[in-house]
Amino acid sequence: MASEKELTLLKEFTPQIEHTNIKQTVWMIFLAAVIVLGFYALYVQITEGHIVTGMRDNVVWGIYIVNFIFFMGISYAGALISGTLHLFKAEWRKPIIRIAEFITIIALLIGPCYILLCIGRLDRLYYLVIFGRIQSPITWDVIAISTDIFGCLIFLYLALLRDIAAIRDFQEIRIPKWKRKIYTFLALGYTGTPEQKERLHKATDIMAAMVIAIAVIVYSVLAWIFSVTLQPGWHSTIFGPYFVIAAVFSGCGVMIVVMWLFRKIYHLEKYITIKHFVNVGVLMLILAALFGYFTFSDYLTKWYGSERNDELLINLLFDKYYWLFILSNYIGVLLPMIVVGIKKFRTINNITISAIIVILALWVNRYLIVVPTLESPYLPIQDSRPAWIFYNSTWIEWALTAAGVAFFALAFTIGSKLIPIINVSELAESPQEEEKILE
Repeated sequence: MASEKELTLLKEFTPQIEHTNIKQTVWMIFLAAVIVLGFYALYVQITEGHIVTGMRDNVVWGIYIVNFIFFMGISYAGALISGTLHLFKAEWRKPIIRIAEFITIIALLIGPCYILLCIGRLDRLYYLVIFGRIQSPITWDVIAISTDIFGCLIFLYLALLRDIAAIRDFQEIRIPKWKRKIYTFLALGYTGTPEQKERLHKATDIMAAMVIAIAVIVYSVLAWIFSVTLQPGWHSTIFGPYFVIAAVFSGCGVMIVVMWLFRKIYHLEKYITIKHFVNVGVLMLILAALFGYFTFSDYLTKWYGSERNDELLINLLFDKYYWLFILSNYIGVLLPMIVVGIKKFRTINNITISAIIVILALWVNRYLIVVPTLESPYLPIQDSRPAWIFYNSTWIEWALTAAGVAFFALAFTIGSKLIPIINVSELAESPQEEEKILE
């Protein structure tokens, strides 16, 4: 049975489950409309072919792959953050750990969809299973992502189980009978006995360790897909750790933004405080320094190495992609270091603004990894139309990109209407929270 402290906290958090106000309804309708627009764009792409996108024979990948790398990155960041904080029993994690868990699974469900958008013959997708070759990095990625989705779903379910059982036992909550039956079914008869708590604790610890390991392995596999390819800018041994650091860096930015949003929407100022923003911000600062170092090392070796491609480097450093390069590798690295590193700038709004810049910078970073390389092969392209050589994304691609972002926001919104965005069971065990309740 749920403890008295859990039930006391549920009285504060269940209104978000019981009621959906007009603003929230309009917000969800807007997100649903963006997703519908994305489905229309997908219909156009399927019926007319990839000619409606900016992808051509030379630039075979575009912002679909950029979105795939980005969403997979923030999902692994959520897994690393939630798993690490859980294993180290950091007391301050309790109000925000569920946000990291939601980020993990929602982004992980969105990311692989962008791979499917790059495939011209979706009807042959099952060939990956039937005729997949273990020598292919693509097969590694399919196996790794499938394993990651399965593991993260188990970890999320174990993390939610105690709160699901608490909602089942909370008789004061005003929800339809069918919804209560769902909570009863998902609780699996959990009653909070010492034996059940011990087993759940051990299982959650095991899964936390597993999702950390899987996250590092899977994103390294994704990096190797690029680094084992003989393309200018990709053939690099540093891509494995570089991608992992960039993933956690961008994930910290997304987590800060989501924390800020839910803090405002559900008035969680008492639980999500400046301490949480500073702690995650310090992690973002450290990752910014590491990301800056890896970026410097990567481009330094490209510039002075024997495998040089002057066109690619000139486009990035001095010409076509100069301003994007500045945003990605200077502003996106230095801003969080300045905001978090200098105490007088360390406010909730400033940290959130820097996190938004980090998210944009890391998306641009993925773009600069993918597109300029495909536009600048080792052998010069001659007698081809400019539209075949250079990549220009179309409204189809941007509509599907917006649909992915909208689905991320909608899934988060619906998730917060089904389960408290604050981990009630863990918060009830906090010594500070016990003092508040007793008062």
